Amino acid sequence: MTSAPRRFAVGLDFGTNSVRALVVDVADGSEVGAHVGEYSSGDAGVLLNPRDPNLARQNPADYIEGLYSSVRRAIAAAKRKRGFGIERVIGIGVDTTGSTPIPVDRDGVPLALHAEFRRDLAAQAWLWKDHTAHAEAAEITAKAAGHPDRYLAKCGGVYSSEWYWSKILHCKRSAPKVFAAAYSWVELADFVPAFLTGKTDPHTLARGICAAGHKAMYHDGWGGLPSEPFLASLDPDLVAIRRRYAAPAVPADRKAGGLSEDVARKVGLPAGVPVAVGAFDAHMGAVGAGIKPGTLVKIIGTSTCDMMVAPMEEPLPDIPGLCGIVPGSVVPGMYGLEAGQSAVGDIFNWFASQLAPQPYTAKGDPHTNLSRAAEKIRPGQSGLLALDWNNGNRTVLVDPRLTGLLVGQTLSTSAPEVYRALVEATAFGALTIINRLEEYGVAVKDVVNCGGIAEKNPFVMQIYADVCGRPMKISHSPQTCALGAAIFGAVAGGAYRSVQSAQRKMVKAHRKVYRPRKAATAVYAELYQLYKQLHDTFGTHDHAQALAHVMKSLIAIRDRTRSE
Repeated sequence: MTSAPRRFAVGLDFGTNSVRALVVDVADGSEVGAHVGEYSSGDAGVLLNPRDPNLARQNPADYIEGLYSSVRRAIAAAKRKRGFGIERVIGIGVDTTGSTPIPVDRDGVPLALHAEFRRDLAAQAWLWKDHTAHAEAAEITAKAAGHPDRYLAKCGGVYSSEWYWSKILHCKRSAPKVFAAAYSWVELADFVPAFLTGKTDPHTLARGICAAGHKAMYHDGWGGLPSEPFLASLDPDLVAIRRRYAAPAVPADRKAGGLSEDVARKVGLPAGVPVAVGAFDAHMGAVGAGIKPGTLVKIIGTSTCDMMVAPMEEPLPDIPGLCGIVPGSVVPGMYGLEAGQSAVGDIFNWFASQLAPQPYTAKGDPHTNLSRAAEKIRPGQSGLLALDWNNGNRTVLVDPRLTGLLVGQTLSTSAPEVYRALVEATAFGALTIINRLEEYGVAVKDVVNCGGIAEKNPFVMQIYADVCGRPMKISHSPQTCALGAAIFGAVAGGAYRSVQSAQRKMVKAHRKVYRPRKAATAVYAELYQLYKQLHDTFGTHDHAQALAHVMKSLIAIRDRTRSE
């Protein structure tokens, strides 16, 4: 008896610095080919402005070239495996960063691809971590606060400078020539499937519920995007952008179309392969990590995204400070809940590249060197405490104008002690998110971690387990976002009827678990109370508290720990 021919799906993961293509067997999720293409523009793919630290853009040409090269090479690698053939590729899924909106012309072509705008930073893709629109975000928050449709109820009560409308409004005010030339604005998660299928008309291209619901205030409860009168109250020209936004927004298990002949020829696949609607990397990474009700999935990289799902048939309260509660945004048929931290790996990189002394940077990887030294320091021993706001706060304060803080330094403070304090600060931020979810009745039963830091740095993950007082599981696949995208490609291609049924076959058990150490957890419980006092005092407007005891409490914990 002959076995059925193998079938394959391609997952495309557009990250902050690169695009990854992954070819998997839809029967079990096993990898048969992969390639990572680095973006060539700017600083590791990010276009910066030394005069404005809030600015972060990307060249859309990098997405296109990265797409071509990564898929070609992943397919070439897959061809070396027995049983693979390009005719057996049944679907393609796409995830990207977000909110990363792109100004496009009437045909859906990014303005930055036109010679006139090639060097104009405002005409590029506005990367997720661009915070130039903080004033516009505050204005949107203020206007929406009293609106009867409660536009911010499903996204934590505060609109972010990272999100769709604030960036567009800031472009109108800071770069009116670019705004006037832009016929529409398309999220990267929507642009890539549109480009793959050749269906780039802004009026008709598939808009994903993930980007729409979490970043553009889209919700069926008020008929989709915010009303024209509301947007006109911000700026009358936003009304045209709304009218050119295809509706309704749809989940990522739907088809955006078939692979166009032009793209198919350039990547070495047959034309017509089904392409799924796009979504954000963290959302598809959560699917690739096996998300289900009660499971918190943390995608830990330059920043973090924390994802949960909840049954739609059960009541779910609005949760202040979350980045969104959106039906179908992660797993179709369930609420998708998103939270996160604006900087994690970026904080570690900042210290290692800018401030770490030569003994830790002269030879080998500075993160490895610092981690090894910091691992020898016991919790509380340094007397240091930090706030993890070097790139603002995404959850639960949603305030890009907050900054980092380090308390407890002395003339004997060492680089590894500071590095450990920064890692601990991000862990305290992670615990704050967990606590906020549980305060509002969303039980966190398991935590699954994925991303580069979760994969490569045991020191960091052990601290997360100790601080949070719960096991930290590591996802089986090191390519969880691309695997999640491939799962949606498999569903769009007809291999499975639902995302859940695809997960059961394509997601494997966790590879490693970091368990909390009782003594460390006890010390961190003390430190977390001090962290919360700093967090609330510096981060909220309605909190006034004397902090004279914080430094002295840190010294007491330090001295006790050292004596032990």
